[in-house]
Amino acid sequence: MRSVDEQLARALAAAVRPAPVRVAISEAQGLLCAEEVVAERSLPGFDQAAVDGYAVRSVDTQPAGEAAVQLPVVGEIASGSRQPRRLQPGQAVRVATGAPLPTLADAVLPLGFTDGHHSKVTVHTPVPSAAYVRRTGEDVQTGDVAVRRGSIIGSAQVGLLAAVGKSKVLVYPRPRVSVISVGDELVDVDRTPGQGQVYDVNSYALAAAARDAGAEVSRVGIVSSDVKRLREVVESRLSQAEILVISGGVGGELAEEVRAAISELGDVDLTRVAMHPGSQQGFGRLGPDAIPAFLLPGNPMSALVVFEVMVRPLIRAAQGKRNPHRRVVSARLLSPVTSTKARRGFLRGQLLRDETNGEYLVQPLGLSGSHLLASLAEANCLILIDEDTVEVSVGQEVQVSFLAQRG
Repeated sequence: MRSVDEQLARALAAAVRPAPVRVAISEAQGLLCAEEVVAERSLPGFDQAAVDGYAVRSVDTQPAGEAAVQLPVVGEIASGSRQPRRLQPGQAVRVATGAPLPTLADAVLPLGFTDGHHSKVTVHTPVPSAAYVRRTGEDVQTGDVAVRRGSIIGSAQVGLLAAVGKSKVLVYPRPRVSVISVGDELVDVDRTPGQGQVYDVNSYALAAAARDAGAEVSRVGIVSSDVKRLREVVESRLSQAEILVISGGVGGELAEEVRAAISELGDVDLTRVAMHPGSQQGFGRLGPDAIPAFLLPGNPMSALVVFEVMVRPLIRAAQGKRNPHRRVVSARLLSPVTSTKARRGFLRGQLLRDETNGEYLVQPLGLSGSHLLASLAEANCLILIDEDTVEVSVGQEVQVSFLAQRG
């Protein structure tokens, strides 16, 4: 029986980052930047007012005696103005936030520091040089790296790219994942199951899990276990995906049919892994490009757990994530749990926070069976029980792995 760590290492070794593509910045959010984006212009591109007020020479706002300083207002500059203006000593120009400063102005006098008049303004509070001014290149200078290679492009990075005039950026695209369900007993959700038939849960659930992991997903749906038909479908997906997920072909006669269907396309190793649920699974590489392929259990609960443990880290690694794994924290058990000897347990749980001391607490869910999909829908974590542990009592500390946040 292979260990979880060994099986996961095999999967992660197959991670291949898709070739970079240039996309519009509106489509780049969440992707990994594949280039050093160098600013070709400064940000801001000109000295501009940081507040509504008056462009002035700071020296002209300083009182010479007890009398209040008054400056004639010789014009107004709106935000977006392209007309050059020149300020003379002893004058003020009214400016809006973002407006370019006139020549000789070295400060902005905020409206709140004045009486706000339009023809002659009285200065209540003087300002020093550079006050309330956004200087040229204060944020980014020409030649600076605005977004670094390897950065995740979030909303701030999209805004910065726009601010330096970049409409497109080179990124690593989302890895493409194809999801197939195998089983003659399966029917799609828009049909009524007959005797002995069940709905195809896995292709929907696993496709959703792949999207959550950051992949671009193609849900192929149900494919017959007929060897020829299955081989045709799998082969057609190898040119359209970086990762292939097949559920329902890891045990019994069906496993032999799946193995026969894909044996000519590459080598997939069906094995038992020291974990529960989902011990029986398969992994290998198919096609001329050695596409990573996973064989997952037909049981939806087990399939989702194996996906979480094995497939999700590969998707994240293919995206270039520095740490492809979920966050793990320590928590105290609110109910006892038992685990299978010599297998690592991945048990469903609900993670809580003690408001008095901030300690994490975890309530196990659905311990009566690995088939209980409803309990996974309620879970927000997996309780991790190591291979040497069979029982854990109330109040003992366990490691828990966060699942996707709901709401």
